[in-house]
Amino acid sequence: MRRGTFLAPLLLLLGGGSAVAEPPLSLPQIDRIRVQKAARTMELWSGDRLVHTIRRIQLGDAPTGPKRFEGDERTPEGRYAIDWGNPKSRYHLSLHISYPNAQDIAYAQAHGRSAGGMIMIHGQPNDIAGRVSGDWTDGCIAVSNAEIEALYESVPDGTPIEIMP
Repeated sequence: MRRGTFLAPLLLLLGGGSAVAEPPLSLPQIDRIRVQKAARTMELWSGDRLVHTIRRIQLGDAPTGPKRFEGDERTPEGRYAIDWGNPKSRYHLSLHISYPNAQDIAYAQAHGRSAGGMIMIHGQPNDIAGRVSGDWTDGCIAVSNAEIEALYESVPDGTPIEIMP
């Protein structure tokens, strides 16, 4: 189920754009996402077709290696799903990634720690204009505001996401 096409025009009317206007991105329904952390890319697939690649994704402050524990500021690696969206995010929209899975939890517990959670694909912070530079999240994947608007509209709940090193 798509989240509705009303959101992008509404955000524009409310001044939800960044300081530098980005052209709107139109995507078909996405049914698979593949993230390459080292390349800083997010591939969007519809059927067996690669329909768009988002470049310059931003990761956690410690981008190398998989997320293991709450607070390690790493972005997870593995197979997950997009399981819900948040239109009232602290960032310009967000899509929740189903981290941690059972293996992530077991690993963290075996080390007496929490695996953490609340890992999202999201836009830029609501309280700044433009784009933050470099890797700055606590383990999430950040994209431009125009990109998260398109993702929010075209990625249904249950969409698989594979995050690779």
